[in-house]
Amino acid sequence: MDASTSERVAAPAPSPADAFSTTPKRRMLMIVNPYAATVSDRLRNLVVYALKGRYEVDAVDTEARGHATVLCREAAHEGYDVVVAFGGDGTVNEAANGLLGSTTPLCALPGGSANVFVKILGVPGDLIDATEHLLALADDWRPRKIDVGVVNGRCFTFNSGVGLDASVVERVDARPDLKARFGPHFFTWKALTTFVRRYLRRAPQMEANVGGRKLRGVTTVVQNGAPYTYFHDHAIEIAEGAALDSGTLAGAVLRRATPLGMAMIGLRGVVPRLRTVEHRQIAGFADVAQLTVRSADGRPLPLQVDGDFLGEVDEARYSVKPNALTVVA
Repeated sequence: MDASTSERVAAPAPSPADAFSTTPKRRMLMIVNPYAATVSDRLRNLVVYALKGRYEVDAVDTEARGHATVLCREAAHEGYDVVVAFGGDGTVNEAANGLLGSTTPLCALPGGSANVFVKILGVPGDLIDATEHLLALADDWRPRKIDVGVVNGRCFTFNSGVGLDASVVERVDARPDLKARFGPHFFTWKALTTFVRRYLRRAPQMEANVGGRKLRGVTTVVQNGAPYTYFHDHAIEIAEGAALDSGTLAGAVLRRATPLGMAMIGLRGVVPRLRTVEHRQIAGFADVAQLTVRSADGRPLPLQVDGDFLGEVDEARYSVKPNALTVVA
């Protein structure tokens, strides 16, 4: 973010009511990914300074993969009133995995390139607006329970994918410098080049077993919330019927990947009235509690959760945990 952005972050002026209030401030642990796309030391310090106007804030930087999960488990044990993940969707995912089953609510600030979960929760995608949103929450504190999806023991907050989208995530994550600089444009470029190089000819084949239906294809997307992702602030829709509090999962299987087909599916994703699941190469599903995706040709399948590449698997087993995560937004 530029200097003008950081200049807009300031602690709120105390109101007369604040001066005489005896209500203790809520304890907030802010977990910061210092390597996230739009996070800097200056912004971190300014955001903490602003939030201290309404909260008792401790801020900790993550130091390695999985560190946010450990920090959140400790925060729940120590009785923090809220944990705020300041980073990308991967940081939010780790934080959610650490808070599962606890009463400590999770919130988030946009620090990544997409910030999908932040926007799904209703937190603004702009850091300044999001900080003001968190300050206002102090006077309108309403935690709620949401579901999480699970794949092979790893929880996800909004989406998981097997196939093309996971391959794209793998290649995007390999260049964090370009991901931070170009954001969704770099993701789009990698999506096009990955499709041409890996999926245009001999795409890995998979079979999804969904409620007794056997769906053959080259990519499976599973959603716990909607939309699937964002291009800047524009929602990209794939599945229908996905919601954070539905108690079920929704998704779609891409049967074949052809240049014309992918172009038309992409168009349907950004135009709401052109439903993605109505494309002839898409098999949609909704209201399912579990499903399994297996390799159909012996080749391992790439797997991602919440935009975080997990590796290659022979099988992906999905389920849902209703009301497993407390959030406030």
